Amino acid sequence: MDSDRIEGPLKEAGGKVKEEWGDLTDDASTEAEGHMDQAEGKLQNEWGETKDDVRDAVDDDR
Repeated sequence: MDSDRIEGPLKEAGGKVKEEWGDLTDDASTEAEGHMDQAEGKLQNEWGETKDDVRDAVDDDR
C-alpha cells in the first residue's frame, strides 16, 4: 500500500477538525483552510490508489 493512501485520509481528518474548529470560533480563514486540507487529503489518497493500481498492473505483467 502506498504511503499516500495512509497520509491522505489523515490529512482529510485533520482538515475536518480544522474546519469544525473554524466554524466553532467563527474563524472563516481556519474553516477555509480545513476545506483545503480535506481536498488535498482526498487527492493524495486518490493519487496513492492510482499508484497502487499501476504497480499492481506492472506486477501482473511480469
